[in-house]
Amino acid sequence: MRSGIARPTFDDVKLILQLYEMRREPRLREARQWFTASCKPKTIQDMTALCPPGSEQHASFRMVTTYWEMVASFLVSGVLNEALFYQSGRELLFVWERVRDIVPALRDQYKHPLELANLERAAEAYIEWWNAHAPGAYEAFSRRVRG
Repeated sequence: MRSGIARPTFDDVKLILQLYEMRREPRLREARQWFTASCKPKTIQDMTALCPPGSEQHASFRMVTTYWEMVASFLVSGVLNEALFYQSGRELLFVWERVRDIVPALRDQYKHPLELANLERAAEAYIEWWNAHAPGAYEAFSRRVRG
C-alpha cells in the first residue's frame, strides 16, 4: 500500500466508478444480494453446508470474494488511492467481516496460503484508517455485520 498520504487523481476516481459499474452487473448483483442476506459462516463446516461445491451459492461466494480480492489488490499494490476508496468502499470491509473466521481454514483446504490475502491486508488497512478517523465506528460496524 502507498506510504504517506497521496492526493487522489482523476484516474483513482475513474477506477472507483468503473468498479462500481462492475458491481451492477446482474449476476454479480445477485451474488452480492445472496452474500449479504445469507453468507455468515463461522467455520469451514458452516461454509460447506451453506455453499456446497458446484452449487449456485458456491458460485456466488466465489464471485463476491474474488471481486473484492481483485479490488483489494489495487489497494495493496498502490494502484488505487486508499483514502478515497475508503470513503465509499465499505462493502470490501463488509465482505472481510463475513469471511475472516473461515479464511485460515480456506487457505489450509486449498493449500493456498495467499487465499484472500489482498482482501485481508486491505481490510486491516481500512480498519486502521477508520479507527483513526472515527474511533469506535469500526467496532460497531463489525458487531452489526457479524451478528
